[in-house]
Amino acid sequence: MKRRDFIKGATVAGAGAAIAAASSFPKPAIAQDVIEWRMVTSWPKGLPGVFTGAERVARRIESASNGRMKITVYGAGEVVPGLQVFDAVSNGTAEMGHDAAYYHTGKSKGAAFFTTVPYGLTQVEHNAWVQIGGGQALWDELYGQFNLKPFLCGNTGVQMGGWFRNEIKDAEDFKGLKFRMPGMGGEVLKKLGATVVLLPGGETFAALQSGAIDGTEWIGPYNDLSMGFYKVAPNYYWPGIHEPGASLQLTINKEKFEALPKDLQDIVAAAAGEENQMMASEYFERSGAALETLVRDHGVKLRQFPRSVLIALGNASGEVIQEALDSGDPMTQKIITHFLKARTNLVRWTRVSDQGFANARLLDFKYPTGA
Repeated sequence: MKRRDFIKGATVAGAGAAIAAASSFPKPAIAQDVIEWRMVTSWPKGLPGVFTGAERVARRIESASNGRMKITVYGAGEVVPGLQVFDAVSNGTAEMGHDAAYYHTGKSKGAAFFTTVPYGLTQVEHNAWVQIGGGQALWDELYGQFNLKPFLCGNTGVQMGGWFRNEIKDAEDFKGLKFRMPGMGGEVLKKLGATVVLLPGGETFAALQSGAIDGTEWIGPYNDLSMGFYKVAPNYYWPGIHEPGASLQLTINKEKFEALPKDLQDIVAAAAGEENQMMASEYFERSGAALETLVRDHGVKLRQFPRSVLIALGNASGEVIQEALDSGDPMTQKIITHFLKARTNLVRWTRVSDQGFANARLLDFKYPTGA
């Protein structure tokens, strides 16, 4: 046998033996334990927009993590009542929650400013304050006291003023009215003599139908159509000065969040951020058609609050904000002072940008409708 043939044969045999040996060893484990979390929400199960938005977040996290995280989403009352999401996530009953910060002003008046306050910020302005203007750091500081990590996670845009059995012709008509409205908007109505009731969405229609309340705000046409409020209270008022851009929140148990690998923390944050934009787009796109259906098919009486009522609501709003500022709680004062400075700056730009364009678009000129 020639030397080179021997070497060639030995090499082939050696390679084959190496392959055989390698195949006989167990393969390294690459699968990782799946992290399974629960998300509790304040929303009726299946409600379009807010609940389905929470489900979208869960799906994004699972997909982006390649199945390493799985989130099961629960409607209000399935694990905890709709208004106990904050506590459930804080104490670890659930790892995540989806609701609105202004449901929890009993913890801190400052919480309301991370959802919306009367005559406050629009969706775009609120995002600018939280994401760029320093609001997130204040939010983290506030919620850190309760073992929570918060993220913006959805926005319903400018809401409607609400459903009323009777017309609101002047501010006196609020006296004695039993009305469902959360947050500082409810405090404003109290200033005008209303009795304010805080109810989760799933209980609101029954209360309106039974007469336990005389009216309610919820969100806007997209959700209000499915809630059926028009069957009892046909007067639908605008604008919703109490909620000019209602941001929703994804809260995470802080200890659980910090225990996640950095890449999963980034995935959760990105999923919340994407939903923050997606939900706002959904509400804006769907609300016009829903409003037309309410008026055309259900006889809803679309009414604008009189100017005198808007001014009365504005004055009452100023009183409520000032009282919160004077409350003596240092964290609340810190948040409100920062918010008000941001509002002044943001409104200055909105006046000449979005508002200026919107006013120009209403002028009488010829433009194709696409009909």
